[in-house]
Amino acid sequence: MDLKKYFLKDELIPTIIQEKSTGEVLMLAYMNEESLKLTLETGYTWFWSRSRQELWNKGATSGHLQKVVDMYSDCDNDTLLITVEQTGAACHTGNHSCFYTKMN
Repeated sequence: MDLKKYFLKDELIPTIIQEKSTGEVLMLAYMNEESLKLTLETGYTWFWSRSRQELWNKGATSGHLQKVVDMYSDCDNDTLLITVEQTGAACHTGNHSCFYTKMN
């Protein structure tokens, strides 16, 4: 599979992570070509940390792994949607989803 088509506009692609069993949106992170390749090869999510400027395997230290079920790209190939089986919390705060703060 040619991964370059996902990085024609930018070196990072926003990636939405959704829990397969519930449909809940868990988080948004960014992938570069290497993290997308690792995700496809391992079956677990890998991302590019914009703050640390390094690859990270979601859950490698916390045990809160994301096993990939399905992967989709949008119609423009500039956003990804990955459905996962989530182990533990997806958010670094300990919440199951990063989207727990309602805006008033």
